[in-house]
Amino acid sequence: MSATKHEQILEYIESLEIGSKISVRQVAKHMGVSEGTAYRAIKEAEARGIASTIERVGTVRIEKQQKKNIERLTYSEVVNIVDGTVLGGRSGLHKTLHKFVIGAMKVDAMVKYIDPDSLLIVGNRDQVHRIALEQGAAVLITGGFDASDEVKALADQLELPIISSAYDTFTVASLINRAIFDRLIKKEIVMVEDILQGRPEPDVMRPDQTVKNWHQLVEQTGHARFPVVDANMRVLGIVTSKDVSGQADDVPIERIMTKNPITVTPKTSVASAAHKMIWEGIELLPVVDGRRLIGVISRQDVIKGLQYAQKQPHTGDTIKDLILRHFREERHDDKSVSLVGEVTPQMTNSLGGVLSGVLMTLISEAGKLAIRRFKNTDMAVENVTVFFMKPIQIDSEITVRAEVIDLGRKFGKADIEIYCEGERMAKALLTAQVLDR
Repeated sequence: MSATKHEQILEYIESLEIGSKISVRQVAKHMGVSEGTAYRAIKEAEARGIASTIERVGTVRIEKQQKKNIERLTYSEVVNIVDGTVLGGRSGLHKTLHKFVIGAMKVDAMVKYIDPDSLLIVGNRDQVHRIALEQGAAVLITGGFDASDEVKALADQLELPIISSAYDTFTVASLINRAIFDRLIKKEIVMVEDILQGRPEPDVMRPDQTVKNWHQLVEQTGHARFPVVDANMRVLGIVTSKDVSGQADDVPIERIMTKNPITVTPKTSVASAAHKMIWEGIELLPVVDGRRLIGVISRQDVIKGLQYAQKQPHTGDTIKDLILRHFREERHDDKSVSLVGEVTPQMTNSLGGVLSGVLMTLISEAGKLAIRRFKNTDMAVENVTVFFMKPIQIDSEITVRAEVIDLGRKFGKADIEIYCEGERMAKALLTAQVLDR
């Protein structure tokens, strides 16, 4: 089977030079397709990170951002973060900056810190604007000031954005830092693409091959599960030893394979992939980009990925981290676990009562800690039933005590109670899905 028009358009977009403009009309005319087909392919190109739509510029081909550089931003993203206005150099908005510099010093001293592909944050200093552009850096003018016509023309010529924001320098730097910080948190989440890196191409079967071919492939590879694909690597099914059992050697794979198998994409989190594998009772997941097979992951791959995630250095605080920072873990002889800590102002609503979301975080964490005392494994919370009996006030010290009441091979259940000054304030039953290592 030949590649579909959709796939051909994506290949065409990927072949374009970085910075090339992409329009629906131009793609439709070049590829001989309808504008609707071209539009859908361009949107998928944006989802894949190889194209980006920039206000008042249009859609351009961009370099796909590698995960190791996730803390970097494009100038276009900076414009959105600081509610900025682009004064010049629009054609360079797709470029990526590797650092930003605050221009709060004399020009001679400042020049030492300005490198190509950096962003200078400065006020209304025309001379500095020009020097920064000549050094290969973009410029962000704070305080809502404008730039001179000469500087705007230079920015257009060098394809380096010059941006104006109404915010002051401190606010702008804080906003950009916050955006980078959020990305660092995302960087900690292990995705399927992380465990696929450096892996060889997967062993596959064609629908017209036979059971005899399956046995030969098993002998060659030592594996027993294979995706079934067409000539363009589109996933049609999956075949395992269970499907082959009792079948004659000349039976076509197409007749016995499991059609429309569950798949994941490179951007699926490993935790989500693990949940699918356990819930559906499957050992192998095809990884697809669009509909094309790019790899496979096994349950062992997923377990290793989850273990790797736990060993990663801590680079950013999530809401859970901020809550648990104020609580300590206590273990008891009866194998129960308690989280003990104080309700801080950040954990409360406008009436001074603790937020239900905070309590749910504490309940979930305490329940998982209790289950891990019996079974040190990764897990995902499936269900929580909670009864909030009395409100918990600001500055109160609370104890969240969890005790395992049932534990099986795939599930664990914990009874959780929250106490404040010896009085029971809430009670919950938690069920978690466990992943054996």
